[in-house]
Amino acid sequence: MNTICGANCDSCFFKDDCMGCAATCGKPFGGTCIAAEYIKAGGAEKYHEFKRILLAEVNALLQANGIPVADRLNELPGSYVNLPYPLPNGGAVRMLDDRNIYLGTQIDSADVGICFGVVAGMGFILICSYEADGKNPELIIYKKR
Repeated sequence: MNTICGANCDSCFFKDDCMGCAATCGKPFGGTCIAAEYIKAGGAEKYHEFKRILLAEVNALLQANGIPVADRLNELPGSYVNLPYPLPNGGAVRMLDDRNIYLGTQIDSADVGICFGVVAGMGFILICSYEADGKNPELIIYKKR
């Protein structure tokens, strides 16, 4: 599969559901891919600079909340990271679009039995916690950028 961002599609867990970003003009699952959009607009070098700046923003938020820092951000499908956050009325809300590709990472915190998840788009950073397999998610931060 040809890619815009240079990702190795052969090792991707989602390759069977993906239509490929080059073949779909950067919309492999039908939504927007942050990497493809940024690279098409400014080139790969600018995209990597954007990721570096975004990682610094994410780590500042993590540190301010006593959460271990992240070492990188990866391109992740929304369907993989779009957890249902509980609401006070007993309902739940998903805050992402399953069809989009976001930047994110997971930070394991085995000593407390939870993981921290980071998901970011061009206009926001989301930090959450959850148990194994995404169970009992809790929204910690949603910040507009």
